[in-house]
Amino acid sequence: MIILDILVILLYMLCRLHEGQEPFLQWIMAVGNTSDAPSVFSVSYGDDEDSLSTSYMERINQEFMKLGARGISVLFASGDDGTGCNGKTFVPSFPASSPYVTAVGGTGFEGIIGNAEVGNYISGGGFSNVFSQPDYQQGAVQKFFSSATHLPDSKYFNKSGRGYPDISALSNGFLVVCNLIPLPVAGTSCAAPTVSGIIALVNDHLLQAGKPVLGFLNPFLYQQASALTDITDGCNSGCLETGFCSQSGWDPVTGNGVPNFPALVQAALKHSH
Repeated sequence: MIILDILVILLYMLCRLHEGQEPFLQWIMAVGNTSDAPSVFSVSYGDDEDSLSTSYMERINQEFMKLGARGISVLFASGDDGTGCNGKTFVPSFPASSPYVTAVGGTGFEGIIGNAEVGNYISGGGFSNVFSQPDYQQGAVQKFFSSATHLPDSKYFNKSGRGYPDISALSNGFLVVCNLIPLPVAGTSCAAPTVSGIIALVNDHLLQAGKPVLGFLNPFLYQQASALTDITDGCNSGCLETGFCSQSGWDPVTGNGVPNFPALVQAALKHSH
């Protein structure tokens, strides 16, 4: 009887998934219906953009917009497959490719820890094939294209799409303790909660100053990019070749850079009204 009950529950859950994918809509609607939801969410899941229907993704975006209007920051890992590739084009990751969430890419150290911090080759990044480039990043993306010294073949990506990630953090050298045993882990699934924790601490400073929390982060991150440490080296993987490469300013490997906590606090206090 217990086994039968478990099978029924699993079947019910599977039927509620969209096309067998992650239940993003159910989750985000549950958050929307929670009156005392946290001010920061970190999510380390994603699906290939081309595996989901446009109508489904647009429906989820409506819920992301609602959370932003409530002052809730939603951060997604940008993925660990570089640009993604189906053999013909790059494959963006959703929800990281949504204009209404903050996508977090990954960095690593060049050689041993303590050397230069560079873009990690696994760092998910590129341009959406579904969502247009939002106003808050158009200037930064245009600068990237005008100054890039290396670009993949244009047949692989949508130059006018929403570019991601928006920000990055270290994505290797982490330890997870399981059954008292420390295990090394890596990926943007480490970077996203790292940035989310920093944003929560920035919010704490804002609240202590009697100011509102940051909420939807992206306009702030692009306007206050100088509060981040720019990463200018390292490329992500593409279709059997190099994908995009880090450079000065925003790029589709590390976004606007990695957090500089003291500078972020000062920028947030000045930015908030």
